[in-house]
Amino acid sequence: MKQKIKFYLTLCLLLIQAAVFAQQKNWEELRKDYQFPKWYTEARLGIWVHWGAQSQPAEGGGWYARHMYQQNVGRETWGANAYPYHLKTYGHPSEKGFKDVIHEWKADKLNTDELLKYFKSIGARYFVALANHHDHFDNFASTYQPWNSVNVGPKKDLIGMFQKSAVKYGMPFGVSSHDDRFLDWWKTAFGADTSGAKKGVKYDGWMTKADGKGKWWEGLDPADLYGLPPEKRTPEWIKSVKETYVKRTEELVSKYNVDLLWFDGYGFPYKEYGKEVCTYFFNQSLQKHGKVTAVVAGKFSNEPSTVKDIERGGATEILPYPWQGTMTFESWFYKTDRPIRQNARTVIETLVDMNSKNGNLLLNVELKPDGTIPPDHKVILDTLGMWVNTNSEAIYASKPWKIYGDNLNGGKQQKNISEADLEANKKHESEDFNERTITSPAYPHNEVRFTTKGNDLYVFVLNPVGGDITIPSLGTNAIRKIKNIRLFGDASAIKFTQTSDQLVLQIPAKTKLPYTQVYKLTGVL
Repeated sequence: MKQKIKFYLTLCLLLIQAAVFAQQKNWEELRKDYQFPKWYTEARLGIWVHWGAQSQPAEGGGWYARHMYQQNVGRETWGANAYPYHLKTYGHPSEKGFKDVIHEWKADKLNTDELLKYFKSIGARYFVALANHHDHFDNFASTYQPWNSVNVGPKKDLIGMFQKSAVKYGMPFGVSSHDDRFLDWWKTAFGADTSGAKKGVKYDGWMTKADGKGKWWEGLDPADLYGLPPEKRTPEWIKSVKETYVKRTEELVSKYNVDLLWFDGYGFPYKEYGKEVCTYFFNQSLQKHGKVTAVVAGKFSNEPSTVKDIERGGATEILPYPWQGTMTFESWFYKTDRPIRQNARTVIETLVDMNSKNGNLLLNVELKPDGTIPPDHKVILDTLGMWVNTNSEAIYASKPWKIYGDNLNGGKQQKNISEADLEANKKHESEDFNERTITSPAYPHNEVRFTTKGNDLYVFVLNPVGGDITIPSLGTNAIRKIKNIRLFGDASAIKFTQTSDQLVLQIPAKTKLPYTQVYKLTGVL
């Protein structure tokens, strides 16, 4: 009898496995049927914590782990302070390397519930946490990478903590993976000083597992973090790294029920290996939900089933597909040795501009090494939250209009640049790294952006200094006759005049909200 029961149980298991296998689709099949989920396209604002062991050093730029091994960083000038800071703070990289920086990182004030509750309160509708960076260190309980946040440093499953809190507060959960650059990025750990008292002394990338005996990292192999020395990297070893990457990332998305997977590189990580991960990710979503509700984002081109990501910049026109711009206050990882680049005004203006062009803003919050928000950054976030909550109707689930704005390029035109020059510049203008910062000139007082919802049109006045502004695109030749205009956050009656070829809008001299003003034109579309 027991044998029969065992036989039937085995048969049932095999049938279930066969059914699951039969539902597996290849990437081409998945991309053909893919539709971007509403949870993503309607969110419009997400928060990212680009936070890891490289947050531990107070100075040295966003690529600290690479630059701490370079006396001369060449063109990567943002990391010029990493080597001298490391000498002063930790010691020489032949003795104290990045592995020792990880050991110092404790994340002792991290409260993921508190963070996620706050992020939702300021208007974020999805959340992304950094799973690994170019430093090859996993911020989760990784089966395939012993150098992870459970074994070393915080001794916590950071991704697991963030995921549980995201679920608690009803926010879709994403992870970012930057690991595919590690092979080239980490070669600096195998160098040596080119001058000075320790000239020629090899850095700790050369250490072996045996060197850890009696030290805090006993039992761990530095080669699992830094890789093998460059001259020992055979094709077979490189292939094994890529295969392990697939296992690590598939475990990541399945163990933590990930909704969004964000890649830092251009295209799929490790090409076909990354495509294998994405195929697995989408198939998992298909099996759980009956359709693919997952999102893959990165610097992709000609890959319509993924979200195009633009780093520190934005689209120059309305894009017919969902896209995302990423933005940070300064260095991605929190650092104190460089001035802040953004404030509440620039973040709000960026959010508005991206939304008007069919994009989402994914804003990085640079957590301190202990897991808390820097006080000066929180002031900015509080103001952003007040603005988003007041104007949420014009943000969430909004769609672009036929044009994204009016009275465009006013600042450039004031410098006597011709329309031909403007058009030529537009064709060559980069999307990545074209962001506005606190040093950018203010928008002209009449420049506006648009979003829509149903028959309603929302007008964002980017620099509301008071007085009349003329908007040529809002005459009765283009939209229906305006019956009334409402300013969000202010009950004052708004005066306006609409003719066939323009709208003249009177901007109040004083309002309760600072920065961009949002006006609702009801039923004009």
